[in-house]
Amino acid sequence: MTAVLPKRWYAHLVLLIACFFIGFPLFYAILVSTQSNSEVFRYQFSPGNSFWENWESVIEVRQLQNYMVNSAVMAVAITIGKTILSLLAGLAFVYFRFPGKWLVFGFILITLMMPTEVLIIALFRFVNQLGWADSYTALIVPFLASATGTFLFRQHFANIPAELSEAAQLDGANPLQFLVRVLVPISWNTIGALAVVQFIYAWNMYLWPSMIITSQSLDVVQVGIASVSGGDTSIEYGPVMLAAVIASLPPLIVFLALQKQFMSGFAVSRDK
Repeated sequence: MTAVLPKRWYAHLVLLIACFFIGFPLFYAILVSTQSNSEVFRYQFSPGNSFWENWESVIEVRQLQNYMVNSAVMAVAITIGKTILSLLAGLAFVYFRFPGKWLVFGFILITLMMPTEVLIIALFRFVNQLGWADSYTALIVPFLASATGTFLFRQHFANIPAELSEAAQLDGANPLQFLVRVLVPISWNTIGALAVVQFIYAWNMYLWPSMIITSQSLDVVQVGIASVSGGDTSIEYGPVMLAAVIASLPPLIVFLALQKQFMSGFAVSRDK
């Protein structure tokens, strides 16, 4: 018993230190969001007196809410699309036989190692040739396929007893009915985990939207935050931090809403 307590004490100490380094930047950003530039450069660790001025600059002048609507449309569409396509791909790789299946799956795994930035120039040219530039289509369609989601559902479905598939076939269910009526109800944790990851990924996209969108009416929130910073002019740190704090709320809400599924989904995947 005495040997266990020190280990727990050290573990809690490390956890507290990690929480401090993770939480302090957010805490300081909230403080700066209430301050004017003069207060920011005094490095005071107390709320300032300029919150409503910063709010007016962000909401009424810069119209950050319009950027957030665009980001919400993009993130929700990408999340739903990726989840549906990943479910179908996982179903195909586990329950269907077709030539080159493992070659295709291996290629999908290889793409996991390739960041989007590696392919972004080719993707930009391709989307322009299709005439999709400066539209929601350009923001959403190129990111509907997910190697991560395909791998996650393939691994999840592979651990489901084959008897379920055999029973569904005996009952006359086709593959789509088997997916909707059997696999989806027992996969909500995995679906929730993937939805959280993909929503946050889509919400935080900056490089691709800044390249493919030229109309301000379609700009996403990350581009909107960059516009709040003022570009080459003097930066108003209070409004920038307030915009960043506001922009972090939707991912936080999604995570809190699906926290149980997120934790359970990855815990199940790890155990399996």
